[in-house]
Amino acid sequence: MPRLLGVDIPGHKKVPYSLVHIYGIGLHRARLVCRECGIDEHRRAHQLTEEELGRIANFIERNFVIEGALRREIAANIQRFKEIGCYRGYRHARNLPVRGQRTRTNARTRKGKKKTVANKKILRK
Repeated sequence: MPRLLGVDIPGHKKVPYSLVHIYGIGLHRARLVCRECGIDEHRRAHQLTEEELGRIANFIERNFVIEGALRREIAANIQRFKEIGCYRGYRHARNLPVRGQRTRTNARTRKGKKKTVANKKILRK
């Protein structure tokens, strides 16, 4: 299992799919990295040499924000939204969907387990 930028990437997968295991790198960026570093996308990660791993690491560090720095940046952005009191900050603070989804039904992932509210009996005459 090769280690790249502090992350163990799976060695049995092809290089772009292994790079996806680094937080902040998706498949598009992983393919771009392979293209720029001159690495065949069909090779497996365990077949990479130390020199190739070094090239990949240098390219990623120079061009992308990844892992801990990216997590800190995202957390700082969310904290800033909360401090300035904007709508997105309000939604983050109350654990509600931030991007305009409906909440009358669904949104269970964000809102958590359903809290049933008892109904009052309606008296009919």
